[in-house]
Amino acid sequence: MAVDLLLGLQWGDEGKGKIVDVLTKDYDIIARFQGGPNAGHTLEFDGIKHVLRTIPSGIFHDKAINVIGNGVVIDPVVFVKELEGLDKFNINYKKKLIISRKAHVILPTHRLLDAVSEASKGKAKIGSTLKGIGPTYMDKTGRNGIRIGDLELENWEEKYRALANKHEAMINFYNVDIQYDLNELENEFFEAVKILKELTFIDSEEYLYQAQQQGKTILAEGAQGSLLDVDFGTYPFVTSSNTTAAGACTGLGVAPNKIGEVFGIFKAYTTRVGSGPFPTELFDEVGDTMAKVGHEFGAVTGRARRCGWLDLVALKYACQVNGVTQLMMMKGDVLSGFKTLKVCTSYKYKGQEINHLPYNIEQENVEPIYTEFKGWSEDLTKMTSKDELPKEMLDYIKFIEDETGVSIKIVSVGPNRKQTITI
Repeated sequence: MAVDLLLGLQWGDEGKGKIVDVLTKDYDIIARFQGGPNAGHTLEFDGIKHVLRTIPSGIFHDKAINVIGNGVVIDPVVFVKELEGLDKFNINYKKKLIISRKAHVILPTHRLLDAVSEASKGKAKIGSTLKGIGPTYMDKTGRNGIRIGDLELENWEEKYRALANKHEAMINFYNVDIQYDLNELENEFFEAVKILKELTFIDSEEYLYQAQQQGKTILAEGAQGSLLDVDFGTYPFVTSSNTTAAGACTGLGVAPNKIGEVFGIFKAYTTRVGSGPFPTELFDEVGDTMAKVGHEFGAVTGRARRCGWLDLVALKYACQVNGVTQLMMMKGDVLSGFKTLKVCTSYKYKGQEINHLPYNIEQENVEPIYTEFKGWSEDLTKMTSKDELPKEMLDYIKFIEDETGVSIKIVSVGPNRKQTITI
C-alpha cells in the first residue's frame, strides 16, 4: 500500500491537525515525520479544543496507531505533559502510540542553547520558538545527538552528561546573561524520561515497511509548512527540518516510489508567525480583521500571526516542490464580509514581472501584483455542502484550481471537524 502525505503549503498554521483528524477514519496508521514541540496542531470536536505538539493527530480515534518517526525531535518534559493532557479522555496511549528509536531527544541544554543563540542575534533574530529544536537538529547532523534508542542502553546517562557538559561550555561562550538552574531542569528531564521509557520504541522503517506489506493504510503527517523548509523555504527564516514531501521519506524511512496521494493544506489567505519576508502582508484594517476573525495566534507560542492576502506565486511553488495531488482550503469562513478580495498572482521582482518564487522575496526586491475578486457576505459556518456555498466563493475556488492545476477537494468553514465540506 502507498503512503499518503498531508502537508502545509504556507508558513505553517494552515489547519493540518483538523484535516488529519477528519481523515484518520480512513487510515490504520498516522505517522509524524519531522519537527518537534514547536509545532501545534489544533483539533476541535465535542465543544473542546485540543492542541497536540509531538503526538500525531490521530490519537483521538479508537483504531489508529500513531507513530512518531525518526525525523521528529522529542522533548521528554513537553511530551509527558502532552500525555497527561490525554488522561482525561481515557486514551490508552501505551497501546496506540509508538516511537522510532532513531528520533532525537531534546535535552534541557538544547533549550538553553536556543535561548542564548537567539538573544545573541539582537535585531537579526530569526524568530525561534526557543524549544531547542535548532540545536537538537544541529547535534543530529553533527553526529553528537542522543536518540530514543539510546535510552535503552546502560550507558545513556554517561552520553547525556558528556553532551550536556559540551552544551554548557557553548552557553558560556555566548556571553549572554541568562539565569537557569540546570539541576532543577535535569531532575524534571530524568523523571520525564522514566515515563517516556514506558512506551513502545520501534525500528520505524521496518514497522512501516511491514505495515505496507500487510496492506495497512498509512497517512504521514507533516508539521509547520513548506515555506519553512530548511532547503526550500524563506531561508534563514525557516525551521531546522524538511517540511516538504521529501522529508516524509527521510523522516519515516519510506521509499519515494511508495508515496501515494499528497494532500496540500492552505488557508484562503496567508499568515506567518515570527520574522521573515511576507510579500502580501497587510498592515491595515483588513489585516487586523483577518487576525481577529481567524483567531490568528500560535497554538504553542501564543504569538500573534501576521496576516495577508493569498499568495498564489508561493502556493504554486509549494504545489510544485511537493507534487501535490489534492488541495484542501482552510478558513474560507474568515473571508466572509470583505467586499473585495485580492490574490497575488505574480511579483514585480527587481523591476520585472515574474510568476515564480525567486531566491529572495524581501520587501526591497518584491512587490505583489494582485487580481481582485468580488467578495461574499454569507455566513459559511453552518453550511454543509458545496451547493450552499456562495457563487463568489466558488469562483474564488475555481480560480485557485486553474492557477495551481490542482483540484480543491475539501473546504473548511470552521474549526470543528464537522465544519468540513467535500467539493
